[in-house]
Amino acid sequence: MNYIIVDLEWNQSDDGEEPKVKEIPFEIIDIGAVKLNSRRVMIGEFNELVKPAVYRHMHKITGDLIHLHMKDLQKSRSFREVMESFLAWCGTDYIFCTWGTMDLLELQRNMHYYHMPPLSDKPIRFLDVQKLFSIAYEDSKVRRSLEYAVNYLNIKKDIPFHRAFSDAYYTAKILAHLKGAVLENYSIDTYILPANRQEEIHVMFHDYMKYISREFPDKQSALEDREVISTKCYICHKNIRRKIRWFSPNGKHYYSISHCPVHGHMKSKIRIRKSENNLVYVVKTSKFISEDDCQKVIQKREAAKEHHKIKKIRHQD
Repeated sequence: MNYIIVDLEWNQSDDGEEPKVKEIPFEIIDIGAVKLNSRRVMIGEFNELVKPAVYRHMHKITGDLIHLHMKDLQKSRSFREVMESFLAWCGTDYIFCTWGTMDLLELQRNMHYYHMPPLSDKPIRFLDVQKLFSIAYEDSKVRRSLEYAVNYLNIKKDIPFHRAFSDAYYTAKILAHLKGAVLENYSIDTYILPANRQEEIHVMFHDYMKYISREFPDKQSALEDREVISTKCYICHKNIRRKIRWFSPNGKHYYSISHCPVHGHMKSKIRIRKSENNLVYVVKTSKFISEDDCQKVIQKREAAKEHHKIKKIRHQD
């Protein structure tokens, strides 16, 4: 299997001069990629500008950052033509790798806008190298800039940053530094969601479990689904008693703590997200935690209760 490290630059509505197009808020104007083989050795490059068709003015911040102007793009090929060449260059046996999560999402949005066949009919597994860098060298939560990671690893800066190919090039250099075990922490892009209950995703990583649901009409429907709110021990595969019932500090994230007699306290977190179809879906993670971390969740629940109490009193007044 090859690794396709891809980076994109895109343009957007120029501060009101052009209306924002809902279906394509960010129009791709530059595609850069590096191909690594299974040993993570560079074996190919892709670098091409894209002729814009949606936004005719360059957003000032975008232009200043990537040093591109509309006149630089006029002789380029269309997005469809460039994308077809890019996919042919990718081949058949590969995994996408990006710095962060946005590039793969916007790539699929642009493809959909131009009526191209989707990359997949289900959620796509990919490597978020920004996340992998954090897992390998930091606390797995903080997200650093690409240049920070390059400096941290003492990678030679031999081409300028902030163009699609150069950022793909540096991301590939970082990927090559990572130990093989770190690459097991793949990410899942949810532009395309599971079509039904049978296709919902349950995947276990080194120290946590992730569940991605199908779409629901609304948040209430999602929170009434048995699988969404279940708290099975992902090691024993048995239902376990909830120590703290589901609660939410903000209406978007929900937490609970259950107790397994064998493995201890398990924290579960539900994130309610909007889909591309303006419906909702759920990402649930479950992880075994220490007694101290359990107390932090209890404190969060008490703070949420106090907040709701104050809010209710103010509303009555």
